[in-house]
Amino acid sequence: MKNAHSRRHFLQQTAVLGAAAFLPLDVFAKKSEMKLGYSAITWGGNDAQAIQDIAALGFKGIQLRANTFGPYKAKPSELKAMLEAKNLALPMFSSGNVEIDPAKESSTIDTHVAHASFVKALGGMAFQMTNNARPKDRLPTTEELKRLATVMNKIGQQTADMGIQATYHNHMNQLGETPEEVDVIVQALNPKYVRLLLDVAHYHQGGGDPVRAVGQYKDILYALHLKDTQSPIPGNPDPKKYKFVELGQGNVNLPGVFKALEKINFKGWGIVELDGVPDKAKTPMQCGEISRAYLKEMKVMG
Repeated sequence: MKNAHSRRHFLQQTAVLGAAAFLPLDVFAKKSEMKLGYSAITWGGNDAQAIQDIAALGFKGIQLRANTFGPYKAKPSELKAMLEAKNLALPMFSSGNVEIDPAKESSTIDTHVAHASFVKALGGMAFQMTNNARPKDRLPTTEELKRLATVMNKIGQQTADMGIQATYHNHMNQLGETPEEVDVIVQALNPKYVRLLLDVAHYHQGGGDPVRAVGQYKDILYALHLKDTQSPIPGNPDPKKYKFVELGQGNVNLPGVFKALEKINFKGWGIVELDGVPDKAKTPMQCGEISRAYLKEMKVMG
């Protein structure tokens, strides 16, 4: 009886394994739970076209910029209707620079709080803050980096009351260019009010390892800019020069980033960003198709 049971169990296992052999291998691959959006910046202000193209590419969210605030601040329902017509969420909004000059603190807070109110009216979720106060002739001081975090914390404290998340965006040629600078800023953030939007290309270009950063900042990581950069540029003798390119066309270790995100079970938004069309013969839509194909190849996008 025992032998009969063992034989039956063996046959059942063999049948299961035999059936599995005919299944595609990616059935067993872990599917990314990251939500994917795309930034409108590539369209250079033609946001109506960006909305149409990004939806057609199959992305579920769009990042709009502060250029939409002027035309739509008095009629956000019109812009919201454009997004809803294409089933696009607004996971991130580019709110612009944060000033660290004490004389400008009040006005900079007011600007970002107004943008957050606009994001809320659009049904959005979060906004990003950058800054343009990097000294030209020296490295920024620890005090300057912490000052930026202090002002962002004050902004985030107000926008949290609206239910809109404030985020810090690391950026080349700004406070927070190098990984060491980013760390000083992030450590000074109050995660209750401000979290990190990690731009993997800016972080890479600033000398950091974005794969390591994903794990290092997992507890404060809110979203990412999925971005690629080419450096050095072929034919350019300056090794410090770089240009942003479509995903998979540059030097950023994007496969490593995706694996790191799976490891921390990241379920937030990854937003593809390309500041401009790198090859003027292409359209923003064609650039988007290249990045989409790469995401599909990496099994990040279905």
